[in-house]
Order: sequence, then structure tokens, then C-alpha cells
Amino acid sequence: MAESGLLQIRDPSKPYGKPVGIDLGTTNSLVAFVDELGATSAIPVDADGSRLLPSVVHYLEDGSTLVGREARAKLATHPHETISSVKRFMGKGPGDAETKKLGHYRFRAEPGDAIVRFDVGSKIVSPVEVSAEILKTLRRKAEAALDEQVGAAVITVPAYFDDAQRQATKDAGRLAGLEVLRLISEPTAAALAYGLDRRARGTFAVYDLGGGTFDVSILELVEGVFEVKSTAGDSSLGGDDFDRALATVLLEQLSGAVGRDLAADPFAIQAALHAARTAKHELTERENALAVVELPERTIEVEVSRAQFESLIGSLVQRTAIACRRALQDAGITPAQVDGVVLVGGSTRLPLVRRFVSEIFGGKEPLGDIDPDRVVALGAAIQAENLGGKPREDLLLLDVIPLSLGVETMGGVVEKIIHRNSTIPTSAAQIFTTYADGQSGMDIHVLQGERELVQDCRSLAKFRLGGIPPMPANMGRVQVTFAVDADGILSVSAKELTTGAEQSIVVEPSHGLTDEEVEEMLIASLENAEEDVAVRLAAEARVEAERVMYDLHKALESDAALLEPGEREAIAAAEAKVREAMTLSDHDRINVAVADLDHASAAFAQRRMERAIRNALTGHSVEEFE
Repeated sequence: MAESGLLQIRDPSKPYGKPVGIDLGTTNSLVAFVDELGATSAIPVDADGSRLLPSVVHYLEDGSTLVGREARAKLATHPHETISSVKRFMGKGPGDAETKKLGHYRFRAEPGDAIVRFDVGSKIVSPVEVSAEILKTLRRKAEAALDEQVGAAVITVPAYFDDAQRQATKDAGRLAGLEVLRLISEPTAAALAYGLDRRARGTFAVYDLGGGTFDVSILELVEGVFEVKSTAGDSSLGGDDFDRALATVLLEQLSGAVGRDLAADPFAIQAALHAARTAKHELTERENALAVVELPERTIEVEVSRAQFESLIGSLVQRTAIACRRALQDAGITPAQVDGVVLVGGSTRLPLVRRFVSEIFGGKEPLGDIDPDRVVALGAAIQAENLGGKPREDLLLLDVIPLSLGVETMGGVVEKIIHRNSTIPTSAAQIFTTYADGQSGMDIHVLQGERELVQDCRSLAKFRLGGIPPMPANMGRVQVTFAVDADGILSVSAKELTTGAEQSIVVEPSHGLTDEEVEEMLIASLENAEEDVAVRLAAEARVEAERVMYDLHKALESDAALLEPGEREAIAAAEAKVREAMTLSDHDRINVAVADLDHASAAFAQRRMERAIRNALTGHSVEEFE
């Protein structure tokens, strides 16, 4: 598209130009649009007419880049300077399990660095910067094909991307010069493509197994309203893991053949991964394939059968069953109540995966008549046109958040404010009180997860609300508000209601959940539910016991003269039993001990109250209070 520095004519109804939908994938990425007749199309990205842009970036010595096929061709000869599958590192930290897996990357972490960085020779780059290069290329391809400016996009993300991963994706879009109209979940986008094409009604499962991530969502489609009922998945499971499983076996065989250990050789690793990936693709159509590994000293061929490959990846495919069952349970339905299963992602082409999906969802043959590689981009394009082009009155998307959000309270307990599978955008508020006399600030610790204790959940952010006026304990009132926008990104604010003092933060954690952490969090929440509740109740009982003893000590210091003979000793004995009970994890024992302490100090408390009433009445007649 020709550009002029003198004049840019824009349609005021589309201030950012033509809106597009982008599937920023682990293996391949696509860009799609809706034409004037309302038809959706993926845009060709090379001279051969291919719609798939390999999600690979190669960095040249001068710092410039190659993206797509040209970059992928550099993997064999320049593995350190070429980044593939960058999506798996979005929002991740340098110590994340993803950085320990078989791969050709060279990482560089500075002291205190909280995000993954790649050493590509000419520079050090982050996953956000690498992803931005892919998005820039997609934007340029779209502008060339459409012959108009493209400045706005809906970008898809896995449903199980956490706040850090979503924020990183949005940052990559901005860095690429795009106005990110919305981040939408990939399963939702796929359902959108199927739903509008078919005018579908009913309950659908979307099984999305791509190169690096897995999601399953249950959606209800009724007259243009797409409501996500539940979502589950694993943000570190996909076709890349299938490649690694086969590549690991190939490397073991090759090491024996060449007489040296190839497990740490980046060139051998990349060659084995390439051979494994090629063989995987052949095995989707054939019973046998030849894995050809080209090493500097020789080329080695290994025959692989489909049965052998399926035995290697069977446990990985089986892992998706846990998320599928949980999504069904969270949606409150059985497999028999699912009207159809939509397949998304290139990895769903594997015969083993298709058989497995059919078994999980009650023998239903999954829908696959829309190319699983394109369906997400097509759905994103529909949403992009709805938000930035011609709005559709018959289209409404109701997505959900994948994990609960809350704050830490006294005793290391998590108070959930927004629960998982809540429809977004959403907001919720809760009022908390000060714990100590004269407390002038409150630390707000934002957490994500399903467990009852802070130590079992993930910390997202911390900030401090100051300016609370000094007052007795439990008198200061602080309202904490959580708001999750349509992109699934969280903002938290805290306001002291007496003075109006307020503090807020957009939660931008520096790295995302580690490999399988989301899955483990949810499984752990179910397996430990009863124990967690007991531990929480004990923690809350301890906090209440501390409060009671604190108030009692203050009273004893100020009004010791009101004690009767032997009363202090009885109170002290009761307090000792409270402290003994607090060392245990039995909340009932703690509560009984606190009740006994209240009983031991009841007469003393009564005398204090009577004195306070007498003092209040001194100098006044009874008639004044009538």
C-alpha cells in the first residue's frame, strides 16, 4: 500500500483502518478479515498463497529480522539466532519449567530479571518483542492484500492464558503498532466462526490443541449469544511436546550411532525436532514415516510407525482428559448433553487425538469441516468487524475468567472476590476493616488460585493503601474493588471510606504461571478441599482469638481495679488454654477455648460496662434520655 507523508484519508467510522482478526499461534499465525459481503477470509502471506505464517523469527547480525518461512529455514543452521514457539514463553519468568525443556534456545537473564530473554547474538530480546515482529509482518501482509491501512485487531489467546500472558500479548500488539480492540479466547473465536456460519443453537465443546497450548471450553449458543459456561486446559501442552517426545528418542538412538552425546548439542536438537515434526505430519495420513535427521557428519534415517508414535504421546493426549471432565463438571452437564465438538489447532489432525476426543465426549464424531488451523482467525475477524467495523446486533460474546481472584486477609487466608468461570467483563467489591488500633495503612496482596491459603495460591501483585485515619481496631473501613475487563486483564483499587483515600493498580505481573501450574492448582483445590476448609477455619479462629486476647489485655491494663479476688488468675488460666488450642489445627477446640475465656472474663466485662453507663449518666437526669 502506498503511503504519503502529506495526507492520510481515513474513514471516521474506522479510525484505525480495516479491523482484522489475528491468531497469534505457537507454530503458525494467521490474519483474517470480513469483506463487504460479510464473508470471512484468511489473508495469503506468501507468493504461494499460503495463509499460514510460521511463527518463527530469525535475527540477522545487524539486528534486523526475517519472519515466517525464511526464518524457519534458518533453524537448522542458526538455532541460537532463530526463535520458534515463542508463545510458550509469553508472560513466563527465567526460572520457568518451559526454559528447562528440550530446545535450541540460548537464554540470558540479568540479576533481578523477571522475564524470559533470548540471546540471539546481535541483541537480547523478550518474548513480547519476538511476538511483535510476527504481528508486524501479519499487519504488513494484510495491508498489502487489502490495499488499505490496518491499525486495529482482535488477537486471540488460549482460554487458560493467565493475566501475565494476556498482558504480554496485548503489549506485543501495541509494540507492533496495532490498536488491540480485544483479546478473545481461542475456543470462543472458533465457536464464533462455526456458530455464525451454521446459525447454530445448543451446547458445544471446543477442543483446542495447538502447537503449544491446550484449551477446552463449553459454550452455549443461542440466537447470536455466545456464553462460555466453563473453561479448562493447560497453557504448556501441545504439538511441541509431541515433537519433543519423538525427538528425545531419536537423539538417544543417534548418540549411539555417531558415538557422542547429542542431548546438549543445539544443532542436533534442532535437527531431531525438525525430523520429528516432519514425521508427525506424515503419520497423520500414513501408517509409517521416515524421520530424516541431518547432522554435520552424516544423515541418519529412522523409520517410525504410527503405533510407535502414538505410544510415545499417549500419556500427553491422556492429560487433556482431566481438563475435559472438569470443564463438563463446571458447566453442570454430561457428555451426552453436548450437541457437538469443535476441533481447533493443527494437533487435532492426529488420528489418536480425534479418536480420544470422540471417546471423551460420548462417541460423538467431532466437527472438522472448517480448517482447524484457520477457524480461530476467522472467528477473530468476525469479532474485529463487530468491534471496529460494522457492529452486529445479533452478536454477543460472554467469556469467562479461568481462575479465582482474591486478596490476603489476616492469618494467611485468601478471600476470593471474583470466582473462576465468572463472565467477563465483571467487577466485585468487598469491605475489610483494620486489624490494629491506630492502623494508618493497609497492604493489599492480590492472589490468583482456588486454594484457601496464600501459600497455595499465586501472587499477582502487592500495593499499599495509606492515609487511613488512626482509629480503634475494626473501625477503619476499606473497600477493595476488583475489575476484570473484556480482555481478561485485572485492575484492583482500594478506598478508605471515611477519608476517601484511594489507591489502584493495573495488575501486570512480571511472569506467568509455570508449566502445568494452572492444572495443578485446580486439581489440588479439589483434592484438598476438605483439608483446606479446615485449615482456613483454624486460621480464622486464631485471628479471632488474637483479637479477643488483645482487647482483653487492653481492658485489664486500664481497669485492673475492677477485678475481684482470684479473677485475674482465672482469666490467665483460660487464656493459657486458648494459646494451647491455637497451636493445633482444630478450629472447634480454639472456638471452645475462646468461649471459655469469654465466660471467665464475663463478670469483669459486665462491671466495666456498668461503670461506663454510670459515667455517661453522671450529671444528667433520667428525663433527658426519655
